[in-house]
Amino acid sequence: MSGLMPSLSLPIHPRARAALLALVVIAHGCGGAGKSGSQATAPAEGAAEAEPEALSLTLGAYTTPREAYGKAILPAYLKQQRAQGAKPIAFKESYLGSGAQARAIIGGFEADVAALSLEPDIEKIRSAGLIKRDWKAGEHAGTISRSIVVIGVRKGNPKKILEWDDLARPGIEVLTPDVRTSGGAMWNIAAIYGAALRGHTKKVKQDDQQGATQLIGAVLRNVKILDRGARESLLNFERGVADAIITYENEILVGRSKGQDYEYVIPQSTILIENPVAVVDVYADRHGTRAAADAFVAFLHTPAAQRAFAEYGLRPVVPEVATEVAARFPAVTDLFTIRDLGDWKQVQRVLFDKGAAYDAAIASTQGAGQ
Repeated sequence: MSGLMPSLSLPIHPRARAALLALVVIAHGCGGAGKSGSQATAPAEGAAEAEPEALSLTLGAYTTPREAYGKAILPAYLKQQRAQGAKPIAFKESYLGSGAQARAIIGGFEADVAALSLEPDIEKIRSAGLIKRDWKAGEHAGTISRSIVVIGVRKGNPKKILEWDDLARPGIEVLTPDVRTSGGAMWNIAAIYGAALRGHTKKVKQDDQQGATQLIGAVLRNVKILDRGARESLLNFERGVADAIITYENEILVGRSKGQDYEYVIPQSTILIENPVAVVDVYADRHGTRAAADAFVAFLHTPAAQRAFAEYGLRPVVPEVATEVAARFPAVTDLFTIRDLGDWKQVQRVLFDKGAAYDAAIASTQGAGQ
């Protein structure tokens, strides 16, 4: 194994971390968006300085749509609010790996709105009693953006990586985050597992769960670092670490728009990522921001917000906008959803619960090549 390592962040007790997050976010206006895992506390780019009586609204999000929110969506929403003569809003932004953000919110970071990578992280907040309403009852079942899991490669794809099996080849170094902190990592593992079960990998027969688990283990043996979140993995890739990265399509597209010269390949079979949002009812009620939080979540489903997501590489959920921007996003031969694997509860039980397939795959890497 080429060194399956966690990110080198120092461990922090969950409640202490949540308190720290809250304190950093309260320091609104002290700085801009930092590295992934830090808190973006300045007003959204392009937004006017908040008036003294402005209503404060806190967004707790996962790391990858940082630019979409900070540079496009929040400024567009504030512009709309001003045009409508609504009460001014000052946004406070927090970006962490999806699982870490969910734990922070549960631990006391009082976000009014949670925009995370995947359904189970929103469900953890609901199970903690902080979300009181049916967050999936609204438009698009609570989903505001989509992406797909892809493989990022170096310019020209010198290692000729085309499919999931290629990431298991000897000598290939791979990056993917840790499923215990990152929603993106869970999507990555689900993509490989699902593609194998569907018979779209070279060495695993259709419906062979053991073979799919073995493929995950073979890929994990080549993982160089298990980062805390998708953005940390991408930053390491940009620093020259590893031959390939398993990541969101939109992460690669944002990096390329900033001048990075890496490329990406779409395996013939991959999963459709569906990113949810929910108002954190208990905190919104405590802050007196429920109406504002509801209005902001509704705005995320509008064509204007959906076009902004698309500008930053995320696939829209609104059909007319998806059709409008379809040429920007390559087609996938076999695009499946989490529902093709059952549902998130079943996937959690089969793949990610203690002792399930992911733990078995990790165990298979222990002592291999170290």
